[in-house]
Amino acid sequence: MRVLVVEDDPQISHFVVRGLREEGHLVELVEDGDAAESRAAEQQFDALLLDLMLPGLDGMEVCRRLREAGVDTPILMVTARDAISDRVTGLDMGADDYLTKPFAFEELLARLRALTRRGRTHHLSAVLRYGPIVVDTQDRIVRVNGARVDLTATEYRLLEFLVRRAESVVSRDDLAERVWGIEHDPDSNVVDVYIAYVRKKLQRRHEAPLIQTIRGLGYMLKEASGS
Repeated sequence: MRVLVVEDDPQISHFVVRGLREEGHLVELVEDGDAAESRAAEQQFDALLLDLMLPGLDGMEVCRRLREAGVDTPILMVTARDAISDRVTGLDMGADDYLTKPFAFEELLARLRALTRRGRTHHLSAVLRYGPIVVDTQDRIVRVNGARVDLTATEYRLLEFLVRRAESVVSRDDLAERVWGIEHDPDSNVVDVYIAYVRKKLQRRHEAPLIQTIRGLGYMLKEASGS
């Protein structure tokens, strides 16, 4: 699942982002309402975790603007406000569910799973496909030519990101940020090492290479011509 987390409290955002990534999800973090509106409108996410109190636009306004713009990504609104009137207002603005702080991480996961099961958004696709690759994002199962490929959580996040960006060049910086949540260290070869791991596992099920190295730029998921 690809999740946009909108939270300006660093303690909460670190806890949530780290937990979601450990569960195998692709997570992007922004810390203000204006950035949230821009990212959610530009990119396709499976769910939006939206704090109510934010710098710039507040969560209610972000939600309202996204719905008016036709963005129907499932939104889980998170806030310390627990008054019924606040919850009703949030739902009326277009939020799909409401979670009150403080919350248990297990409840957050359960609510996100419930949102994705409802399939409210046309952006939401539980199954991603590219060539011989099929990725079940709900159960995080990958198959190539019908055969299951066993991946670690990190390998899965890397491949899911590549599938979502199929036939586009993905830089090492992008992979480091989206898969590990860190800035890319030019002296580190961790991205290249994991690319090699995933490439090798894919080639056990599909002889032609699926992950292409674009010299000086990064990597691209693309079927070889004639494959």
